Amino acid sequence: MLYTSFRALSFSALLSVVFVSFVSSAQASVAQTPAENPFSQVFNHEHTQALLNKLTRAAPAANPQVISLALSALDCALAQGMSPARNLTVIDYSLVSTKPRLWVFDLVSGKLLFQELVAHGMNTGKNVARHFSNDYGSHQTSLGLFRTKDTYVGANGYSLRMEGLEDGFNDRAMERAIVFHGADYVDLKLAQKLGHLGRSHGCPAVRRGIARKVIDTIKGEQFLFSYYPDKNWLSRSQFLNCPASQRWAKN
Repeated sequence: MLYTSFRALSFSALLSVVFVSFVSSAQASVAQTPAENPFSQVFNHEHTQALLNKLTRAAPAANPQVISLALSALDCALAQGMSPARNLTVIDYSLVSTKPRLWVFDLVSGKLLFQELVAHGMNTGKNVARHFSNDYGSHQTSLGLFRTKDTYVGANGYSLRMEGLEDGFNDRAMERAIVFHGADYVDLKLAQKLGHLGRSHGCPAVRRGIARKVIDTIKGEQFLFSYYPDKNWLSRSQFLNCPASQRWAKN
């Protein structure tokens, strides 16, 4: 059943994503200003498939089905009136913590900007993530689509606030102080001793040395998609079960 759900959602993403850039034509004629929107046009199946193909080629270690789900969720968010974003961050928590499982894509060029290790919550699991929560004090990672917000300097150094967009799954992110930050415990040498990457209180934490660069790339109303093959989330996510996407999938 889960495989069938994956196929349907992937097909939905291929048919319905509305944010593929017009970079090949627009850049050839006139340089964009920061105020211009690279996703202001609706594109057909060929453009959509081209973007998905670009992203999967750019990140061969990533699961194409997970990228497709992320695009489908993003398409649904745009269909609901959310403003477009240039970058998309995808985290695949089905992979072990000692493998790179975070990818940042430029949706205009289709290029991979970052591929990084990322920690999960201490109560989510050790090397393998298993448990996810939206509850305050759970110290577990949350699933679903997030919108990145502003930066600040706090206990974990330079950090990025994230707004959870999915009711019941990550909408308490702000309340829980789930933020994107760097951490010394995101270190493979330490992981070799522990048998797993260091863990957070539920935040997606990356290497301290790369954190600022990643944060400055994905801050300011960009999208982040946190994935795990959780049946409850897959079946109830408002962005993976989007009425508009379901309608287009049937056409």
